[in-house]
Amino acid sequence: MMRKMNVAIVGATGAVGTQMIKMLEDSSLPLGVVKLLASKRSAGKQLSFKGEPQTIEELVADSFEGIDLALFSAGGGISAKFAPEAVKRGAVVVDNTSHFRMDPEVPLVVPEVNPEALREHHGIIANPNCSTIQMMVALEPIRQVFGLKRVIVSTYQAVSGAGNQAVEELKQQTREYLAEKPVSEWTADILPSGGDKKHYPLAFNALPQIDVFAEAGYTNEEWKMINETKKIMADDGINVSATCVRIPVITGHSESIYIETEKTATVEEIKALIAKAPGAVLEDDPSQQIYPQALNSVGKKETFVGRIRKDPDEEKGVHLWVVSDNLLKGAAWNSLQIAETMYEMGLFE
Repeated sequence: MMRKMNVAIVGATGAVGTQMIKMLEDSSLPLGVVKLLASKRSAGKQLSFKGEPQTIEELVADSFEGIDLALFSAGGGISAKFAPEAVKRGAVVVDNTSHFRMDPEVPLVVPEVNPEALREHHGIIANPNCSTIQMMVALEPIRQVFGLKRVIVSTYQAVSGAGNQAVEELKQQTREYLAEKPVSEWTADILPSGGDKKHYPLAFNALPQIDVFAEAGYTNEEWKMINETKKIMADDGINVSATCVRIPVITGHSESIYIETEKTATVEEIKALIAKAPGAVLEDDPSQQIYPQALNSVGKKETFVGRIRKDPDEEKGVHLWVVSDNLLKGAAWNSLQIAETMYEMGLFE
């Protein structure tokens, strides 16, 4: 039995960091010291861990002395600077930002899909994009049996994926709408992307832009889904395209996914695969109006799959509706699940 593990959470005060704390409270890992790390501005404040007050410490390089596992969710710049420092001091880093995802030396892992990739780590493991993760959980069991040629996904992403400030802005816009304030006077300083020139209200709206626009008219978020899917599945031959949309939902990403398989599959065969797939829950009974909903996914670790139906014109085409809590399976839970999987595989020894 391994000695107790000392764990640090970087970005402990953020939307994902607070969920990481909750996930760690229920973790199967043998916990020793737990450090909550954040910016100098938050240092000295307290959060609760297992019912006990825990003081937040300022993030510095020496914060990782004696740490076995560091869970990062504080932005790509922070990960770029401090993840190597953590590894240098003996920690294994699971990074929730996009900074290391496409690094060929860094495994990009969804534990239900490619856990063996963890054996190739050099101190850092990348957590995929939230929307990519839930799509991989739904598609991998199908790919294993019937193969995949093409994936076209449209996402309907919750505002919590943009952080706590974006959530508060949506709430403020909703109040302004209900007060019948003109749209031109609504507060809009963050979305669709804090790094872009223009900002638009999300309340009672849908914004077909997540992150900034990049090559070929796709946003960075869309390119993440395209490139990460190919890396996780270790198959550059899969054709992938994505359209990512932000909608006024607090938590829970939804996705409409169209796939073309290599071998013809029936709806019943696909439902049977999803029903027994690890991390997936089949919710699919149109006669009873049963299908995945964002509201019902909140606080749950699983990925919910429904509305499975054949394309009317393409023999090997199938449509699915996939929903998951973007802060849990899409971020905090997948990160901790990576660590638990590594522990079970003996990779911390």
